Parts: sequence; C-alpha cells; structure tokens
Amino acid sequence: MATETTATDVAHGGTGMAEAGMPQLDFSTFPNQIFWLLITLAVIYFVLSRVALPRIGAVLAERKGTITNDLAAAEELKQKAVGAEKAYNDALVAARAEAAKIVAAAKADIQKDLDKALAKADAEIAAKAAESEKRIGDIRAGAMEAVTEVAKDTAKELVAALGGKADAKAVTAAVTAALKG
Repeated sequence: MATETTATDVAHGGTGMAEAGMPQLDFSTFPNQIFWLLITLAVIYFVLSRVALPRIGAVLAERKGTITNDLAAAEELKQKAVGAEKAYNDALVAARAEAAKIVAAAKADIQKDLDKALAKADAEIAAKAAESEKRIGDIRAGAMEAVTEVAKDTAKELVAALGGKADAKAVTAAVTAALKG
C-alpha cells in the first residue's frame, strides 16, 4: 500500500494522516478565525448601517407619513360627514315642517270646501224640508177636507138611514164640532 499525499494532508502538516476532531476547534487556527470573524462583522455592520438600515428607515418614515396623512384625511372626512349629516338632518327637519305646512294648508282648503258643500247641502235639505212640510201641510189640509167631506156625507147618510131629514147646516156644524174635539 502506497501512501499518497493529498492537498488536505499537505495543509495539515503533510504527514498523510488526518487529525481527529473539528477544524474550528483547533487552537492553532483561532487567531485566523478571529481575524476573519472581525472582518465579516465589520462588513456586515457597514452594509447594514450604510445600505439596509437607511432604506428600512426610509420605508418606516414613509409608512408613518402615509399613516399620519391617512389619519388626517380620515378625520377631515369624518368632520365633513358630521357636517353633511347635520345639514341632512336640518334639511329633513325643514322638509318635515314644510310638509306639515302643506298638509295644514290642504286640510284648511279641504275644510273650506267641505264647509261650503255642507252649507249648500244644509240649504238644499232645509229647502226640501220646507217644501216637504208645505206638501205635508197641504196633504193634511186636503186630508182634513176629505175627512170632513166624508164625515158630512156619512152623517147625512146615517141621518137619512135612521129616518130623519138631514139639514146640511146642522150636519156641517156637528161634524166640525166633533173634529175639533
């Protein structure tokens, strides 16, 4: 078996035998590891402080400004909405008052028309009632005359049937006295 030398063997001392354990824990490379750790941290610090953090800060400032502007716009819109609601309520109250006035005016007009119609109807009813009373009076008078005539004729016939002679004046006076009560 021939021993071959590899690049890792040369890097580890060229013995051809690998050492056991992790290379990070090899105390002989600690100064080199610490140097590169410091260089890496310095590069990360400069990249973060010069590039990434200013961009992040700009984005945060922009977001804060946007949020502040949006809140101010929302407050302004809220004030406008409150004003619009107040104007709407005022207009609604005014419209209701105007509607009440229109309703009252319409009721008054209807009441006037109704009063006129009632007065006209009352006048017609009174005229018809007077005419009816007159007719009833005429009918009563006619009925009384007819009753009187019938009573006179009946009295004449009764007197004649009982065997007496009926005097027209006496029969009229007796019928008139009986009808008066």
